[in-house]
Amino acid sequence: MSHYHSGDFEEMEDEYDMNEPVEGEDEYQELVVRDSDAEEEDDADQLHKLSDTSAADARSGKDIQGIPWETIEVTRETYRQARLEQYKNYENIPNSGEAAMMACKSTEKGRTYYEFRRNTRSVKSTISHFQLRNLVWATSKHDVYLLLHYSVLHWSALNGVDTEIMDVHGHVAPSEKHPGSLLEGFVHTQISTMAVKDNLLVAGGFQGEIICKHLDREGISFCCRTTYDDNAITNALEIFNTSSGALHFIASNNDCGVREYDMERYQLFKHFRFDWPVNHTSLSPDGKLVIIVGDDTDALLIDANSGKTINSVKGHLDYSFASAWSPDGLTFATVLGDGRGSRLCPHL
Repeated sequence: MSHYHSGDFEEMEDEYDMNEPVEGEDEYQELVVRDSDAEEEDDADQLHKLSDTSAADARSGKDIQGIPWETIEVTRETYRQARLEQYKNYENIPNSGEAAMMACKSTEKGRTYYEFRRNTRSVKSTISHFQLRNLVWATSKHDVYLLLHYSVLHWSALNGVDTEIMDVHGHVAPSEKHPGSLLEGFVHTQISTMAVKDNLLVAGGFQGEIICKHLDREGISFCCRTTYDDNAITNALEIFNTSSGALHFIASNNDCGVREYDMERYQLFKHFRFDWPVNHTSLSPDGKLVIIVGDDTDALLIDANSGKTINSVKGHLDYSFASAWSPDGLTFATVLGDGRGSRLCPHL
């Protein structure tokens, strides 16, 4: 992603009118819970008063987000159409959105891939940067991990209770001693991304921080800083098991680096560098290939062991921010952000 400064988002909002309301939006905004810190307590009270929306509610006509459209002078369809026509998304490459609209094929509707089950507004997550959204993880049908400001929470869909797992607002330091671990830890860490798998939670920060916590242990297991580069944002994390069963994770950073860490030995295992900031990586099911996407229109398919580029995948017209493999190990998809939103491009 582009080099991040604390005022960048505000500048982009001004340039792209990201906060400019569409026609009819003023009435809708009155229904939305406010986000200012000064009103957090009121927000919490209001969130708990809002009722959940179930699948049965949705089938009976209730809006899945709980918005009472019948009380305002605009319909959901009208609002959505106006938003699509008037909202201008952030573009890394000028006019990429219009070009993508002409190049991409529209999918035909008619099949259902997901069914709505439930929407709850009793728990709230925080997204600090609009391009970094890997901050909500579901490890099962009932266990969700999310970020609320400086707190990493676990929320149970069974009882609706959220529990704080880690607070990074103050001083965070490892309680275990491992070679390479930053024993002094960090203070006031702003989390940019995280991942949870096999009882391991890994959080990455805007200054290249890495914080690892085993959910079945007390305290923090491991802390390190991936880089001291000025452009150090940790953009994405992926936890995986090697062919031998060892627990590893991959960190994608804005300093153009991809790093693999061994959580059995708590140390850096591999480090590959590229020509542009890396926004996301995905390891193939067999562990032999890695998709690399970032601040370039091309995606890279590399050898997971050597880091050598096997193929350069073309097709995007703007930078990419996500990728994923099909379980068959033969197909993968990359997602770019352009002037009309996110677009999915499958590759065989």
